[in-house]
Amino acid sequence: MELLKENLIPWSISNGLALVILVTSFRWTKLTRLLLFMVFAWACWLNYNTAHKTPDDYLIYATFTPFEMYHNFIVHWFKSNIVPTVTLISIGQGVIALGITLKGLAVQTACVGAILFFIVIAPLGVGSGFPATLIAAAATFLILKKDNLDYLWHFKKNDGKHQKM
Repeated sequence: MELLKENLIPWSISNGLALVILVTSFRWTKLTRLLLFMVFAWACWLNYNTAHKTPDDYLIYATFTPFEMYHNFIVHWFKSNIVPTVTLISIGQGVIALGITLKGLAVQTACVGAILFFIVIAPLGVGSGFPATLIAAAATFLILKKDNLDYLWHFKKNDGKHQKM
Protein backbone atom coordinates (compact mmCIF):
# COMPACT_ATOMS: atom_id res chain seq x y z
CA MET A 1 0.00 0.00 0.00
CA GLU A 2 2.97 2.28 0.63
CA LEU A 3 4.05 1.98 -3.02
CA LEU A 4 0.60 3.11 -4.15
CA LYS A 5 0.74 6.15 -1.86
CA GLU A 6 4.17 7.09 -3.20
CA ASN A 7 3.01 6.72 -6.81
CA LEU A 8 -0.59 7.86 -6.51
CA ILE A 9 -0.42 10.61 -9.13
CA PRO A 10 1.09 8.55 -12.00
CA TRP A 11 -1.07 5.57 -11.00
CA SER A 12 -4.20 7.76 -11.08
CA ILE A 13 -3.29 9.22 -14.47
CA SER A 14 -2.67 5.74 -15.90
CA ASN A 15 -5.95 4.38 -14.60
CA GLY A 16 -7.90 7.49 -15.61
CA LEU A 17 -6.54 7.22 -19.15
CA ALA A 18 -7.29 3.49 -19.24
CA LEU A 19 -10.89 4.18 -18.21
CA VAL A 20 -11.23 6.83 -20.95
CA ILE A 21 -9.87 4.32 -23.46
CA LEU A 22 -12.34 1.69 -22.21
CA VAL A 23 -15.33 4.05 -22.35
CA THR A 24 -14.51 5.11 -25.91
CA SER A 25 -14.21 1.47 -27.00
CA PHE A 26 -17.93 0.88 -26.45
CA ARG A 27 -18.99 3.41 -29.07
CA TRP A 28 -16.05 5.09 -30.82
CA THR A 29 -13.51 2.41 -31.64
CA LYS A 30 -11.65 4.69 -34.06
CA LEU A 31 -11.06 7.13 -31.19
CA THR A 32 -9.94 4.19 -29.04
CA ARG A 33 -7.47 3.21 -31.75
CA LEU A 34 -6.20 6.79 -31.96
CA LEU A 35 -5.68 6.88 -28.18
CA LEU A 36 -3.88 3.54 -28.24
CA PHE A 37 -1.73 4.77 -31.12
CA MET A 38 -0.74 7.77 -29.00
CA VAL A 39 -0.04 5.61 -25.93
CA PHE A 40 2.12 3.11 -27.82
CA ALA A 41 3.95 5.76 -29.87
CA TRP A 42 4.75 7.68 -26.68
CA ALA A 43 5.82 4.48 -24.88
CA CYS A 44 8.05 3.57 -27.84
CA TRP A 45 9.79 6.95 -27.71
CA LEU A 46 10.05 7.03 -23.91
CA ASN A 47 11.34 3.50 -23.50
CA TYR A 48 13.89 3.79 -26.29
CA ASN A 49 15.27 7.06 -24.92
CA THR A 50 15.28 5.91 -21.30
CA ALA A 51 16.99 2.63 -22.19
CA HIS A 52 19.78 4.48 -23.99
CA LYS A 53 20.21 7.39 -21.57
CA THR A 54 19.42 6.06 -18.08
CA PRO A 55 18.90 2.28 -18.33
CA ASP A 56 19.16 1.70 -14.58
CA ASP A 57 15.83 3.53 -14.19
CA TYR A 58 14.16 0.22 -15.07
CA LEU A 59 15.52 -1.54 -11.99
CA ILE A 60 12.96 0.26 -9.79
CA TYR A 61 10.31 -2.06 -11.25
CA ALA A 62 11.74 -4.87 -9.13
CA THR A 63 10.40 -3.06 -6.06
CA PHE A 64 6.96 -2.57 -7.64
CA THR A 65 6.09 -6.16 -8.43
CA PRO A 66 4.55 -8.38 -5.78
CA PHE A 67 5.72 -11.45 -7.70
CA GLU A 68 9.06 -12.98 -6.78
CA MET A 69 9.54 -14.40 -10.28
CA TYR A 70 9.29 -10.93 -11.85
CA HIS A 71 11.51 -9.44 -9.13
CA ASN A 72 14.21 -12.07 -9.67
CA PHE A 73 14.03 -11.67 -13.44
CA ILE A 74 14.55 -7.90 -13.14
CA VAL A 75 17.42 -7.97 -10.64
CA HIS A 76 19.26 -10.80 -12.38
CA TRP A 77 18.94 -11.39 -16.13
CA PHE A 78 17.22 -8.13 -17.07
CA LYS A 79 19.75 -6.02 -15.14
CA SER A 80 22.52 -7.24 -17.44
CA ASN A 81 20.43 -6.86 -20.60
CA ILE A 82 18.41 -3.67 -20.13
CA VAL A 83 19.42 -1.80 -23.28
CA PRO A 84 18.84 -4.57 -25.86
CA THR A 85 15.71 -5.83 -24.11
CA VAL A 86 14.03 -2.44 -23.78
CA THR A 87 15.13 -1.47 -27.27
CA LEU A 88 13.29 -4.54 -28.61
CA ILE A 89 10.28 -3.72 -26.44
CA SER A 90 10.22 -0.16 -27.77
CA ILE A 91 10.41 -1.42 -31.36
CA GLY A 92 7.46 -3.72 -30.61
CA GLN A 93 5.56 -0.76 -29.16
CA GLY A 94 6.29 1.23 -32.32
CA VAL A 95 5.07 -1.62 -34.51
CA ILE A 96 1.87 -1.84 -32.45
CA ALA A 97 1.38 1.94 -32.77
CA LEU A 98 1.78 1.77 -36.53
CA GLY A 99 -0.30 -1.39 -36.93
CA ILE A 100 -3.23 0.04 -34.99
CA THR A 101 -3.57 2.80 -37.62
CA LEU A 102 -3.69 0.45 -40.59
CA LYS A 103 -6.41 -2.02 -41.59
CA GLY A 104 -7.39 -5.66 -41.52
CA LEU A 105 -4.80 -8.18 -40.41
CA ALA A 106 -2.36 -5.42 -39.40
CA VAL A 107 -4.90 -4.01 -36.91
CA GLN A 108 -5.77 -7.48 -35.64
CA THR A 109 -2.11 -8.35 -35.13
CA ALA A 110 -1.41 -5.02 -33.44
CA CYS A 111 -4.40 -5.50 -31.11
CA VAL A 112 -3.30 -9.02 -30.16
CA GLY A 113 0.21 -7.66 -29.54
CA ALA A 114 -1.19 -4.84 -27.40
CA ILE A 115 -3.36 -7.22 -25.37
CA LEU A 116 -0.42 -9.57 -24.76
CA PHE A 117 1.80 -6.63 -23.82
CA PHE A 118 -0.77 -5.27 -21.36
CA ILE A 119 -1.21 -8.69 -19.74
CA VAL A 120 2.53 -9.39 -19.49
CA ILE A 121 3.29 -6.10 -17.73
CA ALA A 122 0.30 -6.31 -15.36
CA PRO A 123 2.31 -8.24 -12.71
CA LEU A 124 4.57 -5.20 -12.35
CA GLY A 125 1.79 -3.92 -10.11
CA VAL A 126 1.90 -0.22 -9.34
CA GLY A 127 4.82 0.12 -11.76
CA SER A 128 2.55 -0.75 -14.67
CA GLY A 129 -0.39 1.19 -13.28
CA PHE A 130 -2.27 -2.00 -12.43
CA PRO A 131 -5.20 -2.47 -13.09
CA ALA A 132 -4.86 0.07 -15.94
CA THR A 133 -3.17 -2.52 -18.16
CA LEU A 134 -6.03 -4.98 -17.83
CA ILE A 135 -8.57 -2.22 -18.47
CA ALA A 136 -6.68 -1.21 -21.62
CA ALA A 137 -6.48 -4.87 -22.68
CA ALA A 138 -10.27 -5.12 -22.39
CA ALA A 139 -10.69 -1.97 -24.51
CA THR A 140 -8.31 -3.38 -27.11
CA PHE A 141 -10.31 -6.60 -27.21
CA LEU A 142 -13.43 -4.53 -27.94
CA ILE A 143 -11.67 -3.04 -30.97
CA LEU A 144 -11.29 -6.56 -32.34
CA LYS A 145 -14.98 -7.24 -31.78
CA LYS A 146 -16.57 -3.91 -32.74
CA ASP A 147 -14.32 -1.99 -35.14
CA ASN A 148 -14.58 -2.36 -38.93
CA LEU A 149 -10.75 -2.67 -38.94
CA ASP A 150 -10.38 -0.20 -41.76
CA TYR A 151 -7.69 2.47 -41.79
CA LEU A 152 -7.87 4.68 -38.72
CA TRP A 153 -8.61 7.72 -40.87
CA HIS A 154 -11.55 6.06 -42.71
CA PHE A 155 -15.04 6.37 -41.33
CA LYS A 156 -18.20 4.92 -42.79
CA LYS A 157 -21.07 7.25 -43.58
CA ASN A 158 -24.65 6.13 -43.10
CA ASP A 159 -24.79 5.09 -46.78
CA GLY A 160 -21.93 2.65 -46.20
CA LYS A 161 -19.37 4.65 -48.19
CA HIS A 162 -16.08 5.65 -46.68
CA GLN A 163 -15.36 9.14 -45.54
CA LYS A 164 -11.85 10.37 -44.70
CA MET A 165 -11.11 12.38 -41.59
